[in-house]
Amino acid sequence: MTATVFDAFMATAAAAPENVFLCAPAAVGRAYHPNGIEFTYARTREAVEGLRQAYGAAGYGHGHRVALLLENRPEFFFHYLALNSLGVSIVPVNPDYRHDEILFQMEHSEADLAVVIGSRVADLLAVADARAHVKPLPVVDAERMPATLLRPRPAPLPGPPGHETEASLLYTSGTTGRPKGCILTNFYYLNAGAWYRDLGGLVGIEYGRERILNPLPLYHMNAQAVTATCAILTANCLAQPERFSPGRWWRDVANAQATIIHYLGVMPPLLLRQPEAPEERRHSVRFGIGAGVEPELHTAFEQRFGFPLIEVWGMTETGRLYSDCHEPRQPATRAFGRPFGGLEARVLDDRDREVPRDVEGEMCVRWGGREGPRHGFFSGYLKNSEATEEAWRNGWFHTGDVVKQSPDGMLCFIDRKKNIVRRSGENIAAAEVEACLQAHEAVAQVAVLAVPDELREEEVMACIVAIPGVAGDHDLAIQLQDWCAARLAYFKAPGWVLFIDALPTTGTQKVQKARIFPRGEDPRLQPRVFDLRERKRRS
Repeated sequence: MTATVFDAFMATAAAAPENVFLCAPAAVGRAYHPNGIEFTYARTREAVEGLRQAYGAAGYGHGHRVALLLENRPEFFFHYLALNSLGVSIVPVNPDYRHDEILFQMEHSEADLAVVIGSRVADLLAVADARAHVKPLPVVDAERMPATLLRPRPAPLPGPPGHETEASLLYTSGTTGRPKGCILTNFYYLNAGAWYRDLGGLVGIEYGRERILNPLPLYHMNAQAVTATCAILTANCLAQPERFSPGRWWRDVANAQATIIHYLGVMPPLLLRQPEAPEERRHSVRFGIGAGVEPELHTAFEQRFGFPLIEVWGMTETGRLYSDCHEPRQPATRAFGRPFGGLEARVLDDRDREVPRDVEGEMCVRWGGREGPRHGFFSGYLKNSEATEEAWRNGWFHTGDVVKQSPDGMLCFIDRKKNIVRRSGENIAAAEVEACLQAHEAVAQVAVLAVPDELREEEVMACIVAIPGVAGDHDLAIQLQDWCAARLAYFKAPGWVLFIDALPTTGTQKVQKARIFPRGEDPRLQPRVFDLRERKRRS
């Protein structure tokens, strides 16, 4: 195994320079490469070398962090690999984030530089001004890179980067309201890519022959850490649209010449609702890989479109995947695979006691080899050792996912234990939305819940107690949604607003969410609820 992701890329660029590494399928009206573009390993290497020299000449090196807000553009990888070669960690930024969210991320990460698309330079300059008390944050327009860069403070750490060097800081939502920064090393990346490569069964990845279409964002581990690294290790192509679009999907598949596609649970129902078209069967896709498809849709999807959907499980913290990739698969049970290859799993109750087979509990995982239980996992939450140790209590990583394990070892997903809303692949911390709503002058109390959604898996519901004298009506519901949308990423704003007279609380005034509604009752059917989902739009 090479020492860094950059080293792995350079080895592949030397062995297969004319293989295509990056592809952006054509998309009329897109802000970048609307006619589509491809970059070979050789062409990517040339671009990376130029940026490597620029960053190195400016003094960026081992131990620094650089924020990247570059959407799903292929150029993201030019900067990432150049920085990785120097031992610089990247901090990918969600382009839907607003000022306060980016400010937290930049302050918490103490990024030394922000490289962003031209349309967001002003936004990042405003963040830089607000963060001046931490340390200066230079902001660079990635589309017009200056000849010289402001030198970072402090100087780089001594020694070359290696396996344990931080490669990225990825932020993942927790239950405390603010995202946690997961420290991911070069070894994490290389191991994750190799793990995907070697899953086996129906997940057969051939050297130099695959074109993997992944519409997921580059600020998540799926596309950026797992899929891209696997592509590098196998001399294959990573194809990325700007985002998933059901009406354009089969054109993206054809334009990318995809042999493998990645999906979220929201994608199959949207595709099944599209009118039948010849393009949906004129493809070379051998399998799809992802998570969250409703069991009853698997057969319908596979029969209509002609390839299997392979359910997997993974987290930013774990790097590795479980996969139901060996026949006979069990999609009807929400199965996602059995423990294998040294990645052990146990199903535990709330007192960390193992439960019998076919009994629900929290899935906890660890590495079972001599290297120790944390081998290949994230290195910890930045500036939050307490959360790191709590997640790793008793030597097992606690995933927060409720599962059950069948007598033959198959793991089946049930639900999430943590107070998280999972909407179209985004993890939304309820506490963060609650804090935003609580700041509105009309809100006395608030509780944010996840409610089912037929298209997006879950949607955000805000249960609001209005202050005395304020009517909990449709106008106020819209005001509150707009209030959130102005301060948070659009997807975090409530899609449902429910006005209630009171929230059940403990003696210390902590809201008891489990007691708001009787068991089995659908909150969406309450008499004072407003469905505002159609108003949630990316601005």
